[in-house]
Amino acid sequence: MFVNIPYHNRSIEIRVPDDTTVYQTTYPEPEANARELVLKTVRTPVACPPLQEVLRGSGAQSAVVVVSDITRPIPYAEFLDVVLEEIENAAVPRSNILILIATGMHRPSTPAERKHMFGPEVCKRYRIMDHHAEKTDELVTIDGISHAGRSIELNRYFVEADFRLVTGLVEPHFMAGFSGGRKAVCPGLCSLETVKTFHGFTFLDNDFAINGNLDGNPLHNEALSIARQADVGFCINFVVNEKHRLINAVAGDLEASHKTACEFVKRHACPQVEQKKDVVLTSSGGYPLDATFYQCVKGMISCLPAVKKAGVVISIAGCSEGIGGAEYQNIMNKYSGKWKEFLNHLQGNHNIIKDQWQFQMQTRILKHIGDDNLIFLTDGLGVSDLNRLSVNGIHASESNMQERVQALLDEFVHEGRSLAVIPEGPYCAPI
Repeated sequence: MFVNIPYHNRSIEIRVPDDTTVYQTTYPEPEANARELVLKTVRTPVACPPLQEVLRGSGAQSAVVVVSDITRPIPYAEFLDVVLEEIENAAVPRSNILILIATGMHRPSTPAERKHMFGPEVCKRYRIMDHHAEKTDELVTIDGISHAGRSIELNRYFVEADFRLVTGLVEPHFMAGFSGGRKAVCPGLCSLETVKTFHGFTFLDNDFAINGNLDGNPLHNEALSIARQADVGFCINFVVNEKHRLINAVAGDLEASHKTACEFVKRHACPQVEQKKDVVLTSSGGYPLDATFYQCVKGMISCLPAVKKAGVVISIAGCSEGIGGAEYQNIMNKYSGKWKEFLNHLQGNHNIIKDQWQFQMQTRILKHIGDDNLIFLTDGLGVSDLNRLSVNGIHASESNMQERVQALLDEFVHEGRSLAVIPEGPYCAPI
């Protein structure tokens, strides 16, 4: 049989034996187009009145709408104007509405990305701003402390708005169980200092900090405690399929709407593993998620429940934007091939470095299968870069990628190895 694997802006077709286990999402077709889905959910929300009613009751004269950055494939351009119109119809002037991009620790957006994400008309009509986690003049400390006992420093424009509406993509998340909901605030709008515990060694070393789990998950508890104290007025959670098409939206109370969305995603995107396999082939989700190696780690970790101890993981990604941020590159370079030394350093050092968390997560798969068995193919990174990433790296041209992956798989099949494929990468998380 043949399986299509997302790679950058296209997919590659791979031939696999008929007895291959293929883990895929089972999302239903949407009941309506994106605009109708979103309008319906903001007017019939979970555990709270409709958005317009909530806004009018609050007396708000200003509002901030928190949106995800380019790494999340939410088709905002198809429906964001509907949400903004509902806010304006509740007597909030357009000039007092801010679209705030929850970049977390990621880079700021570009003008071209904003037009792509939100559409040119929204970009013309509304103020749009990126969150900057390290700009002290754009941050403010709010009352209270987080679940972990840390002071809470958030985006100033978010805190100072009369009304706070957050949005996000709900998908399996390799640390926090599921994305969406509270994650728009933490880490989306936090300062670097506030998010350090959230991404610290102890939290990530916790057995409950895994895909598809919220119970006892320290990252979920920390993010939720911060979002609660941020006084979020309304939440909209989005679910997209493998074509990045909106297939469900759940709005309303921050916690109740997120819980409902997570239950839906778990039913359709977290298949049960019946038998671990010798070899697992996965993608990194395609563009935009596979634009940097930093994000590709998610797909690698999502394989863990499906691959045998000392098995093989084959991961592919475009990496059109390279490795990731400067701090991340420095970590990968310093500890290339020395991940055990890296973990020892983290355990004995409370001075958290930005982006250390992503390499710590990568060590989970390295511990399970070994350094040589994490095979990573890309056309976006050269051999010298791949040698820094603690993977068995293979550079292949984009035109030759399908052939290289096929040859690699054929070799393992010829050896009699059992095989599983996760075409959607981190968007489908076997448990």
